[in-house]
Amino acid sequence: MLALWPRRKLVDVGARPRVSILIAARNEEATIERCLTALSRLNYPPEQLEILIGDDASTDNTAAIVAAFIANKPQFRLLSIRQRLGTARGKSNALAHLCRAATTDHLLFTDADMAMHPDWVQTMLAAAPAGVGIVTGITTAGGPLFGRMQGLDWLFGLNIIRVLSDRGLPITAVGNNMLVTRAAYESIGGYEALAFSITEDLQLFDKVVAQGWGFRNIIHPKALGISVPQPTVRHLLQQRKRWMKGATRLPWQLGVLFSSYGFFYTVLGWPGLLPLPLIGALYAAKVGCQTLFLAITLRQAGHRENLGVLLLYDVYLLFMSLAVLAYTWWPSPIQWKERRYRWAEG
Repeated sequence: MLALWPRRKLVDVGARPRVSILIAARNEEATIERCLTALSRLNYPPEQLEILIGDDASTDNTAAIVAAFIANKPQFRLLSIRQRLGTARGKSNALAHLCRAATTDHLLFTDADMAMHPDWVQTMLAAAPAGVGIVTGITTAGGPLFGRMQGLDWLFGLNIIRVLSDRGLPITAVGNNMLVTRAAYESIGGYEALAFSITEDLQLFDKVVAQGWGFRNIIHPKALGISVPQPTVRHLLQQRKRWMKGATRLPWQLGVLFSSYGFFYTVLGWPGLLPLPLIGALYAAKVGCQTLFLAITLRQAGHRENLGVLLLYDVYLLFMSLAVLAYTWWPSPIQWKERRYRWAEG
């Protein structure tokens, strides 16, 4: 798989430094044990790990499940998050507390619904030589067909971001699979010094890059995290509405890309504009290029999917794109983890 890496390669980190793994958890009783089990199986010396879980005022059994799991595991620690730090709110506040409690020079972030590869820590460290302040790994999702479609969405979007970042364009980081150096984090004053945002990972990335730190978005089998997919279309739309808030701040290159997608289907669907054979040829070419791109991404990530699912992805992508646009602009608050946010916040 290393031969498939474009341009940049991982570097040898040599000795294993101590690292902090940070998980902000709110109402995650259904997923947190899966996440912690994966972290307990990391191929990294346990004495060189501190794994901090922040219970963000959960109203379910998250804290009890974590406490039972980490008993007799000294590398794990549970923190109860109840106070606010500075301007931080919600997940940003939980992360601010976790970063302040961490004692190492390397902060690795993941979410309670993620299961990381056993070699995740050393792979992320190897992607962060001197001068690089923030690294994003690769994510997919599994489960039934709806979950696998979400997994392709993750891979498709993250590889587009990786292609652009390899060309020096700062796009974003993704907080469910991310490394930030202590020096880069402290250079921006931490989450507690930032204005509130519901896309805290993009906000952190923007501030870190603005301080002159390097960035990397990587695809490698050992940097892969498997997310629990959203169970229903409604849950997925709520997640994407939150993401769309941050998308309004993304670079113009992605705006052009998204606009070209809409323009393509507008042209194809405009009555009488193009002859039917040309419409068919253009659509087939688009699906072919998209499927090839996904196949290459899957291979680079060390993941597999059958051709039928790859071809079906375009139908899913069109339907979800229209649904997300409609749901995003519907005048309703953003709801996430039993918290409500007004669209204007951040």
